[in-house]
Amino acid sequence: MRLMLLASACLLPTALGVAEARSARQHQTSGATSGNNVIQAISVTGNTRIETSTVLSYMVAQPGDSFNQDDLDRSLKTLYATGLFKDVTLHRDGNTLLVNLVENPIVNRIVFEGNHALKDEDLRKEISLRPRAVFSSQTTAADRQKILNQYAGKARFGATVTPQIIKLSHNRVDVVFKINEAQQTLIHKIVFVGNHAFSEARLAQVISSKENTWYRFFSSSDEYNPERIKYDAELLRRFYLHNGFVDFHMIDATGELSPDHKSFYVTFTIHEGEQYRIGKMDVRSTVRRVTPEMMRKHIELFKHQIYDGTAIQHNTTNMQEWLQAQGHPFAMVRSEIARNPEKRIVDLLFDVTEGPHVYVERIDINGNTITRDNVIRRNLPMAEGDPYTPFDKKYSKLALQDLGYFSTVSVDQTQGSAPDRVNVSANVVEKPTGEFSLGGGYSTDVGVLGNASIKQHNMLGTGIDAGISGTVAYYEKQADISITDPYFLNRNLVAGADFYFIQNNYQTYQSYKESQYGMSLRLGYAYNRYLSQSFSYTLVDRQVGNFYDAATVAADPSYIEWVPSVYVQQSAGWSLLSQLSTSLTYDRRDRRINPHDGYMMKLGGDFAGVGGNAKYFRVKADGAYYLPLDSITGSHDWTMQFKGGVGYMGDWDSNSKRNIIDNFYLGGENLRGFLQGGVGPRSGHICTGAYVSGSCPTLDYLPRQGQEDLLGGRFMYTASAQLNFPMPMGDDLGISGRYFVDAGSLSSVRVQKKYTDYSRRFEAGYPYTPINGDTMIPRVSTGLGISWKSPFGLVNIDGAIPLRKEKGDRLYPLRFGFGQQF
Repeated sequence: MRLMLLASACLLPTALGVAEARSARQHQTSGATSGNNVIQAISVTGNTRIETSTVLSYMVAQPGDSFNQDDLDRSLKTLYATGLFKDVTLHRDGNTLLVNLVENPIVNRIVFEGNHALKDEDLRKEISLRPRAVFSSQTTAADRQKILNQYAGKARFGATVTPQIIKLSHNRVDVVFKINEAQQTLIHKIVFVGNHAFSEARLAQVISSKENTWYRFFSSSDEYNPERIKYDAELLRRFYLHNGFVDFHMIDATGELSPDHKSFYVTFTIHEGEQYRIGKMDVRSTVRRVTPEMMRKHIELFKHQIYDGTAIQHNTTNMQEWLQAQGHPFAMVRSEIARNPEKRIVDLLFDVTEGPHVYVERIDINGNTITRDNVIRRNLPMAEGDPYTPFDKKYSKLALQDLGYFSTVSVDQTQGSAPDRVNVSANVVEKPTGEFSLGGGYSTDVGVLGNASIKQHNMLGTGIDAGISGTVAYYEKQADISITDPYFLNRNLVAGADFYFIQNNYQTYQSYKESQYGMSLRLGYAYNRYLSQSFSYTLVDRQVGNFYDAATVAADPSYIEWVPSVYVQQSAGWSLLSQLSTSLTYDRRDRRINPHDGYMMKLGGDFAGVGGNAKYFRVKADGAYYLPLDSITGSHDWTMQFKGGVGYMGDWDSNSKRNIIDNFYLGGENLRGFLQGGVGPRSGHICTGAYVSGSCPTLDYLPRQGQEDLLGGRFMYTASAQLNFPMPMGDDLGISGRYFVDAGSLSSVRVQKKYTDYSRRFEAGYPYTPINGDTMIPRVSTGLGISWKSPFGLVNIDGAIPLRKEKGDRLYPLRFGFGQQF
């Protein structure tokens, strides 16, 4: 009978349930006639930790009740169901009920042996057993299965877990889980059945699971995971709909373990159907003041193009967002299709309707242990009392994810106090927002470098970003302290300040060095999701020096040294820059880092002369357009990007100092294949010292071969076209490629005073110094580049050759940098 009772006793009864059982039993047994059948006392033995009163509270049978077999059976069940006892027996001794107990031991500690792929703390989070808790064999068996599930998630399906119980004194036990992790069970082969329009190689590029091969040592894509297989099935469905296969459906997606338990074979069985093209397109509207004619101009598709489910969904979303921005917050747009299998045509209808009028009643914030509630609320696109649409839920999650403060974010809704009210809850899990980094590497611009930084992106949960960083390189030293408040004065204002020190030694391609001590105050405002403007004030103490060794020349008149150009010497010395700047940005890119779609336009200006001795103005305009090539390549990894910019600089005070370090410079990042600053106006060095036959040219101010100083210019324009593409094995190694064509030019000399009059070249005291490279003729380069997300940081390598250059332009065909952070 005890075994039967153990099998059925699976739930721990509540005190209320026991009381109800007692009440029913007393009602049934009231008026019992036999006094010899009444329980006069209950004797409990064997309990050492658990009070007798606690044991009696779990029992249905109580003193004064009759010896009813049903009551005794139910008492036995409730005692077993508590999980506190290993054995329970009930006996009758006269009118006394004897309850003999054997208590379950207490867990002293839990030990894991043999685990390497999973840490102890990760395993402890999954199991239910805890030290100082009551031991239960059922709980131990369940915990064993949980551990096996964790290893299955790591593709170790051959793992074994054996619980061992070590008995200790005072009825305590140690629980040891002996683990044999086994080798990872990787995917050996992926097979597609039913595909005709696309090859297996093409479909293998679509899914995230990959076959095991030697170079995937940094990737987990070859690990078998049932959840990933489901995700791959969805990726295939989207891919086929994107390419016009409206009737596609996934028949089966299975993974089979090989007989030796060492690998998996994954099979996707699909039905492709026929490829469709778009036929008629129209709009139907039932929303007041929204006509079909008004909406037809927002159709971004064209007739006879291949049906593209992704493009249709984007078009639907854009229409709905446009309507909501025009004062129709509850407008909804749905796409309906009508197939014509004979002609393989799909007619498309955009149905514009009025959705349910729902308003936000309450917003709850859950899970934030560091970040303050108001920091989260101010980033949500709605407030209590506002209209609520599905897009609000979508953008709420995106906005909280973009903060970078949380490891997971979810936004849920529940019914409010009325049918047209909803309660919205933002559920977050905090993650560390502090950052300490050390870095090292090499850059073509500054040589061997090392850097260190300490940053806090969410100081005290206020959302304030603060940090200090420093860089030491062979040709550069830099230190920076910055702080930014993204919601200054509890308003839609971004405010910040920077304090910095920079020291550059341009000896590799210039003949001077520069040091700066400065500060910058910043203020920004977002007019809406796409349009923003920023303002800043900069105050910089600057010093320009050169390498002219005047003391050596004075001591030895026959000493010959090539010293900086007279135009560089004009900029030497101290200057103070006091500058106001502003920029207006309209950004419709799909993401800020590695954009794939959209465009961005930026207009900026600088005005120097609010104090200080630099008095100039600069205007700049930049734009970028990103064209996804998904419809052509069938892959999300191909993007065409176009960039362009133009800038002009002028002086509003003819008597002010014109420092060449303020000029525009072209080359390097903005014109690959050319040295940084290597395009544009330049001048020769001066030969000092007494003339020595054969050592110094007859004209003291001719250019030294290959060592002209770069002067920058007033006017600059750039243009670039770049194709970003995936590399073989790129997903697994973190490598992507690019092909680019860059063009641009820099002209219009800006120096303190020109000495270019050839007719005065022999005039005493006139330092005749010609200026070369001052032309608007475009320079053009083309090349290839790769980016590698290595374990040591991002590695960028660009190789470029000039297609068009001018005499004297400084080239730099290979440019690379790595070791940014670790």
